[in-house]
Amino acid sequence: MFVSRTMTRKVITLDQDSSILDAQELMAKNKIRHLPIIDKDRRLIGIITDRDIRSALPYNPHREPGSEMESVLKLNVKDVMTKDPTSITPAYTIQDALLLIQNLKVGALPVVDDDQKLKGIISVRDLLGAFINVLGIGEPGTLVCILVEERIGQLKKIVDAITAESISFGSVLVARYWDENKRAVFIYLLTQRVAHVKKKLKDLGFTLLDPMEWYLDQLPKNESHPETSD
Repeated sequence: MFVSRTMTRKVITLDQDSSILDAQELMAKNKIRHLPIIDKDRRLIGIITDRDIRSALPYNPHREPGSEMESVLKLNVKDVMTKDPTSITPAYTIQDALLLIQNLKVGALPVVDDDQKLKGIISVRDLLGAFINVLGIGEPGTLVCILVEERIGQLKKIVDAITAESISFGSVLVARYWDENKRAVFIYLLTQRVAHVKKKLKDLGFTLLDPMEWYLDQLPKNESHPETSD
């Protein structure tokens, strides 16, 4: 799925000469945390976040006249915004966007065309919505986690067993396991009646795991194992 299908197109923006208090008010009114800053030709020149504004404001706004608050009132967006922020194009995939957001530790990325003109913005919330849609977890169902040996044909064996029960799949995700010779297969089934399916999988020799006890952050940090596919 591409960013163009997921991004927010109607973007609220500001020009760089607006005051930071205007930016703060606009964010509060629209319940957003990021404002792209554009020039008169809609070219992206910066971005300001609620964190930028909080950092610029004095710790205690109720100070005597003539204190820091007066200097804050003179601040414009251009004084605190991030200039020339990292941006992406509509042709990026949502996986690309997610990795970039994770690596940069930001909450959103502006989306621009080849001329740097703003076309949209994609946030963590947008990405969550996209993955909920991709994984099919917006529909009622049950997540089943199966531990499998890393051998060709294992996933097909699981899929065939479940398909024989006339149960629809919401999604299938294969993840690394602590044992490098095994994989954890997460299957979202569009039913809540899975007792018979679980028994069938166990009878086939598969080990079932509790998805609630799955902690990805416990995986080896310095090892990289390629995903397998059937």
